[in-house]
Amino acid sequence: MADDLILIDEPAPYVRRVTLNRPEKRNAISNALRSEFLAALQAADTDEAVRVSIVRGSGTCFSSGYDLKSDLGADQPYFTADVGTQFSRHIAEGFLSVWDLAKPVIAQVHGYAMAGGLELASSCDLVYIADDAKLSHPVVKFAGLPDFAPFPFLALMRNAMELHLTGRQFTAQEAVSMGLANRAFPAEELDERVLEIAVEIAQTNAAVLSVNKRYVHAAMEAMGARSVIRTAPDLQAGAKLDAARGDIGNLTERVKASSKA
Repeated sequence: MADDLILIDEPAPYVRRVTLNRPEKRNAISNALRSEFLAALQAADTDEAVRVSIVRGSGTCFSSGYDLKSDLGADQPYFTADVGTQFSRHIAEGFLSVWDLAKPVIAQVHGYAMAGGLELASSCDLVYIADDAKLSHPVVKFAGLPDFAPFPFLALMRNAMELHLTGRQFTAQEAVSMGLANRAFPAEELDERVLEIAVEIAQTNAAVLSVNKRYVHAAMEAMGARSVIRTAPDLQAGAKLDAARGDIGNLTERVKASSKA
């Protein structure tokens, strides 16, 4: 339905698809949307009829990032202590919970994934993108670290440094080569190709998938991924940046200007 923040369907046996459904807002991530998105993935994790989930966006893009016109401090979907930069800590904990799910989650990215949209995609276990997609985190130019910042563990150090220091836009081909995405497909084939991969994954028993997913995340965590990601809210608070001061209006204008650059 048009008023639903997410749409859920099952395009193949053992495959559940979650579609962000705010096309008029370029799938901007409000607390309400994030709450429903996480609840849908958690429900799939306990459903024996699901072995893998796909996350995609409706309309022209995957997601433009967090809904900065909404009150992101209100009605948060779960409790997070007000330590460091509270919203950043809240976001990091939420996306780490996607890592902690037993079943794999695939991000299907078209158009662009910007800022919080890139963070959402990066929380998923696999990322497949359209060949004309654009990935970026322009907020790092003026608001410090991403709220969920796994990029040093997804990309080679030089690539992660470029993402953090320039905030520039990366093409689909660059995103694949640097490790932000697995593969790029022609835009018109993206739905079909991602579903093929999901169906292939779904041939494996859910318990086996869980072991394999957990092993890879355990390796990342052994390298310090979870601890490093959790330092970002504290670093932002210590630097007293715009985002930490709650200067959301100014931040919104800068994001708009950066996205047009």
